[in-house]
Amino acid sequence: MSNPHGSFIWYELLTTAPAAATRFYGSLLGWTAAPHGGPGGGPGGGPVPGYSILSHGAQAIGGLMQAPEGVAPVWLGYIGVEDVDAAVAGIQAAGGAVQMPARDIPGVGRIAMVADPGGAPFYVMRGSSDQASGSFDPQAVGHCAWNEYTAADAEAAIGFYAAQFGWTRGQALPMGAAGTYQLMELQGRAFGAIMPRQDAAAPHWTFVFRVARIGPAAQGIWDGGGTILYGPAEVPGGDHVVFGRDPQGALFALIGRPD
Repeated sequence: MSNPHGSFIWYELLTTAPAAATRFYGSLLGWTAAPHGGPGGGPGGGPVPGYSILSHGAQAIGGLMQAPEGVAPVWLGYIGVEDVDAAVAGIQAAGGAVQMPARDIPGVGRIAMVADPGGAPFYVMRGSSDQASGSFDPQAVGHCAWNEYTAADAEAAIGFYAAQFGWTRGQALPMGAAGTYQLMELQGRAFGAIMPRQDAAAPHWTFVFRVARIGPAAQGIWDGGGTILYGPAEVPGGDHVVFGRDPQGALFALIGRPD
């Protein structure tokens, strides 16, 4: 694993309609899908039944699979760690939980699904290859550009993720009565933020994918059967964002230049 400990290295969509979700995100982000281990698939390993690799050009961005019975559609992030078992033990000791015990996937790596003390799920992973992940790239169209956490207790969440993954506080952006939008950094590089929730929603991660232009992308959400929850709205730096749900209900966001 050549990405630093604590990096987001992969993104995965659990969905109730894999074929429809593939078409929706393909139209929005230019992704193509291929069975794991097939042409255009991710690095190494044999096929994982029912798992598709989502790619932008030659770069694998994430995966897509059928959600287990009773699981609502959701995007999940993978955080790269030096030692999966040590990471799981630390997360449990800090009040988190294990949702899928650590296991090895031949040719891929060792992974575990966990939840933070607020209940938000994510994966920890140690890849079997030294190849760096390019799934997160703030400026590359079709890649994840930002990782945003909405917390019931923002200070507690900041403390948890800082202790487990070496994240540090970056710039703090005041949001008035809504609290503080706290940018988070890894090795001096901002990659996301933690903010207080504004409603009764459970703590969760939202992954923000980059598009070339936000206007056509926003229209594409409606045209594809999705729903816009917020935006388009300008953010610092001149980009615009839109938050929405895909046709199956998974929360996601897009960022891009204004028209």
